[in-house]
Amino acid sequence: MQFIPTFVLSTLVLFFIVQAAPGDFLTQLSQNPRVTPERLAQLKINYSLDRPEWVQYLRWLTNFVQGNLGTSFAANQPVWDLVGPRLWNSLILVIISTVLTYGIGLLVGIYGALRPYSIGDRIASVFAYFGLGIPSFFFALLVIFGLVTLKQNTGWSIPITGKSSGALQNAGFFVSGWDVFLHALAPSIVLALRSISSESRFIRGQMLEVMGQDYIRTARAKGLGSNRVTYKHAFRNASLPLVAGLGALLPALIGGAGFVEVVFAWPGLTPLLLDSLGNQDLYVIVSTTALATLLYIVGNIISDILLAAVDPRIRFS
Repeated sequence: MQFIPTFVLSTLVLFFIVQAAPGDFLTQLSQNPRVTPERLAQLKINYSLDRPEWVQYLRWLTNFVQGNLGTSFAANQPVWDLVGPRLWNSLILVIISTVLTYGIGLLVGIYGALRPYSIGDRIASVFAYFGLGIPSFFFALLVIFGLVTLKQNTGWSIPITGKSSGALQNAGFFVSGWDVFLHALAPSIVLALRSISSESRFIRGQMLEVMGQDYIRTARAKGLGSNRVTYKHAFRNASLPLVAGLGALLPALIGGAGFVEVVFAWPGLTPLLLDSLGNQDLYVIVSTTALATLLYIVGNIISDILLAAVDPRIRFS
């Protein structure tokens, strides 16, 4: 039950920090000469901005618990109608990049631990350091330049921006799905490169530490096979910190793909949040961040359950 005070405290702090910013949405709207003072006063009443801030918070929290995320000031429509489609778009990138991250990162990390300082391990280390050192948005610009050059020289066209081709709006489900996948491929790979670098280095270090433990030497002395020692004993224990960090995956669904979405003009959550910050669209900012907080709490609960499944000592403690 600790998640309830955690959620209330975090949303309370967030709500008042957003409210503490100078001005509000109506302040910006008042600069429009076509908006009359009477219209501003009516909007202030409609959005409950004429009430004390703590009353606004309690009203927002009550509506949030009931599934009502509020109304967007700028779009004049329910927040969920804005966030829902954007959330799904960000989810596409996050799912593809997560599969690439753990599918490739774990293999590279395990290979580096089994053959440390080999040529393959050194090459992987160099690429990992490049991946960690280059910001994702800058690498995204390099990828766009490379794809444009490829198209000019070979005629091979890979979608660069947007979510889908306009010519395929009335296509079938599978054709549309394949078109979305092709558009999502480049930003997903860019998004995954940094995570592959960090996860591969992390699992390599963990595996090297675990494989130097006494119980691993004991398992080998008993004649257990190399694969069993590596994957059942060493990898299982080395992956515990990795499992503990899986809780951050769920809020990443809300957080979207960051500036990669902006560079590739992907209609995800990050462009919406940036616009909302510029417009001081209170309920879009607060409700989206509150959803991320809620998912972070749920993700940590799932991580604890997975840790108990991986490590029996946690289950019986």
